[in-house]
Amino acid sequence: MSDSALSRAELVVRVIAQTAVDNEKYFCDLDAVVGDGDFGYSLARGFEIVLSDWDSLEYDDAGGLLKKTALILSKRIGGTSGPIWGTAFLRAGVSLSNEPGDAIAALRAAIEGIKQRGDTDLGDKTLLDALVPAVDVLEASLDQGAGVALERAAVQARESAEATKGMLAKRGRAAYTGERSRDSVDAGAVGIAVLLEAVSKAWRESELERA
Repeated sequence: MSDSALSRAELVVRVIAQTAVDNEKYFCDLDAVVGDGDFGYSLARGFEIVLSDWDSLEYDDAGGLLKKTALILSKRIGGTSGPIWGTAFLRAGVSLSNEPGDAIAALRAAIEGIKQRGDTDLGDKTLLDALVPAVDVLEASLDQGAGVALERAAVQARESAEATKGMLAKRGRAAYTGERSRDSVDAGAVGIAVLLEAVSKAWRESELERA
């Protein structure tokens, strides 16, 4: 993997980590409507360790970085979020180690990991309902360049996250609220939108710096 490719992977992981920490309260408030209200807290506790340990993480490529991140998240994030986010980063890291540079394959591997670990799929009102459509758009737009593809993926993630309002939650604490779960958006899906928007913005800024 080139130094440029690795630096871009580092950019993405750092932005995701910082954005998760910065939005701790917002994500908790979203989750509190029909859930435990700890989604933001859980993510922040894991990603703040990623940031604090950043300079001591040892890896040679993007796959190694994602696997190191997965280990931290699995250990530090509590509840159901830890296994799900840890598995997503781990599967993506393994995929990148096997197919260096194939970000779409890594994202697809992460999605399959989330499905298996959470025993969930599209339509269950989870983060998948924003992540899967966003990855579809990302893949379809790559011929326009990574920057454009990320912008389109972020827009799709936001639209899909907003569309979870009206859906019946079938997984997690929200599932116990029954019909009341239709009254709000899914916190995880909105989280995916916020993270992708932050990554898109940072990527665009990095491209301007390189120009």
